[in-house]
Amino acid sequence: MGSFLEYKDYIGSVEFSAEDNVLYGKVLGINDLVNFEATSVDELREAFKDAVNDYLTTCEELDKEPNKFFKGVFNVRTGSDRHRELALIAGKRNIKLNEVVNVSFEYLIKHEEEVFGKAQ
Repeated sequence: MGSFLEYKDYIGSVEFSAEDNVLYGKVLGINDLVNFEATSVDELREAFKDAVNDYLTTCEELDKEPNKFFKGVFNVRTGSDRHRELALIAGKRNIKLNEVVNVSFEYLIKHEEEVFGKAQ
């Protein structure tokens, strides 16, 4: 998955600070800010695992549900020409525009690397 870490269904970003000479990252996809850092890749992997475990322990202690809650609703901005083309597809298929967008999302989820290449 490129420059990302994975542990217990969590994903952590990986960055490098030349100024501080450290590797660092944060846990993605949660409401809280959970950071980690280290001076080597192996240490960073361990720091990420520790950060996830600490996050889960803290959530349990606070009786808080871990992970970000996604409502399934967000605004999508696109150009008027693309909007028109998508609306025409929906009309031809006799489906709602939301269904066209959801089918597109499903395709992207299944073909992420084809569309964007490997994650950095």
